[in-house]
Amino acid sequence: MKVALGSVFVAAVLVALPVSTHAAAPQTAAAQPTDKMLDERVESRINADATLKKYSIAVTVDEGVVTLTGVVPTEADSAKAARLARVRGVSRVNNNLVVTKEAKGTAGRAVEKTKDGAEKLGEKTKDGAGKVVEKTKEGLSKTGEVITDGWITSRVHSKFVGEDLLKDSDINVDTNNHIVTLRGTVMSQAARARAVAEAKEVEGVHTVVDHLTVGPKKP
Repeated sequence: MKVALGSVFVAAVLVALPVSTHAAAPQTAAAQPTDKMLDERVESRINADATLKKYSIAVTVDEGVVTLTGVVPTEADSAKAARLARVRGVSRVNNNLVVTKEAKGTAGRAVEKTKDGAEKLGEKTKDGAGKVVEKTKEGLSKTGEVITDGWITSRVHSKFVGEDLLKDSDINVDTNNHIVTLRGTVMSQAARARAVAEAKEVEGVHTVVDHLTVGPKKP
């Protein structure tokens, strides 16, 4: 009789095990937010902050990695923005915010620098003289063309044409809010540096995110 009862108990356990495993499976499957969802959540949190919403902070998300660019007046503001960017689903935050007193006051906008260090953007002076018109997101190039994300992408591609260091490279250019992201393969570190440098030379580019890899071109 004891042997029979033991067999019944073992059989009951074996029957119950698959049911328990099957029931637990849905609890472990958590939907991963998309980059677009993360972008919207981070921007919403930053724009909801009474202080940070005054400043020009650009948010980009690539494979769960958030990159912050722009200008803020204090280290505390920079740290706060990075903290607000750490929402569920974000794997890392690249805080590329520049801290400068030029971001204070009502302007709250990034001051773009030319190659020689001169300001391209600015504010009206106290006495009203020397008014500098702020360049908008969709500003004009030196040739009078509207600087859109598509225009920037086209110009970056054209900069790569004829470059000996880049002739065997496979580079994808993506522009979002005037932030250029480079992906693909180059043949050397020198080629990688050249690609980034050339992209930065294009009018309207705020920053360049380098996701290039060094190695043979993919078939």
